[in-house]
Amino acid sequence: MPLTRTFFGLALSVLLLAGCNNGGGGGGGYDEGNDDAAEGAESDGTNREESDGTNLEELASVSATFEAADSGADALTYSEAVPEGSTIDVRVVANVAGGTDFSIRLDGLEPDRDYGAHVHTDPCGPDPDDSGPHYQNREDPEQPSTSPRFANPENEVWLDFTTDSDGAGGAQAGVTWQPREGEANSVVVHEHHTHTGPDDSGTAGDRLACVNVPL
Repeated sequence: MPLTRTFFGLALSVLLLAGCNNGGGGGGGYDEGNDDAAEGAESDGTNREESDGTNLEELASVSATFEAADSGADALTYSEAVPEGSTIDVRVVANVAGGTDFSIRLDGLEPDRDYGAHVHTDPCGPDPDDSGPHYQNREDPEQPSTSPRFANPENEVWLDFTTDSDGAGGAQAGVTWQPREGEANSVVVHEHHTHTGPDDSGTAGDRLACVNVPL
């Protein structure tokens, strides 16, 4: 009987050692796959990665108060529909799928009203047009871009929202790409929700306000 117990103990030890070796091999294979994925992301200029090896990265986080258009502030208003003193929060995160998630939150606007909002190419300035056109992943050779082939929520970032009875509102949007570094620099609040017609796609009326969000 003691011999049987000894044999059984030796056999169990061998099985445990074999299991550990197999587990180590599986972990190594998984890490190698991650390395290959990381190398692929590095070769694509539109993907940005943190130094810790993950592909999650906060690209921007901005909280600002809208001030007069000639104030030189990071958030400027051009209309009473976005009053001075109203606020905006913007967060932009690169997601695990290689795309980008955008979210905005505004307070102090007109209640129960539709607004449009888009990511634009240039920083805000005293003139509403200083922020340039919409940022596009695939750039329309004809500007201003109103073709649904280019001016659409898959190729641009649309963040339309409707305020509640307290004048608060917000939106979220996700795209499958990441902005080219340095080429997207602001979020502009527009007069109304974005049109999607064959000749006016992407338009949303006057530019009411702008906040600098350098990406």
